[in-house]
Amino acid sequence: MSELTKKTDEDVIEKPLPPNWILQHPMYQHLMNLDVGDSAQVHAAFLVYLDLAEVRQWKEVSGVGCSELRLVLLEGREKEGEPTQTVLPLPVHRGLSHRSVRSVLARGSPMLLCVVASDSSLVYQRMCDGLLTPDPPVGIQDQGRRQHRKRRQQH
Repeated sequence: MSELTKKTDEDVIEKPLPPNWILQHPMYQHLMNLDVGDSAQVHAAFLVYLDLAEVRQWKEVSGVGCSELRLVLLEGREKEGEPTQTVLPLPVHRGLSHRSVRSVLARGSPMLLCVVASDSSLVYQRMCDGLLTPDPPVGIQDQGRRQHRKRRQQH
């Protein structure tokens, strides 16, 4: 290899990001342009977008406005070829009504609620229309009918 084409890690100098890089990010600007009027919810949506697109490698993640609820929603596919899912990013301090949940569920696609804490921690919860029986914990087998023992009553 010639000296002209040889590069090392020392030759690559990364420029530090400007302090307001989030404000300059194209997706953040897009989310702000949805004009929902809640900058905290837009910021939460952007953090969830970064997690879905960069960390979890979701496909086709985009931001959409829900004018009825004045919220930013994210839509994307967990894997290529899977159905689109709707994600509702919500700052931890903001409440959520049944009407809001029903309105998002009425869109027809599966819904994830993502609560964003002040330290940028994210907690995802799958939402559904009606009651859903949870899957049993991994590694636990059904023992059939269990014998219930009576406790001694102490007087």
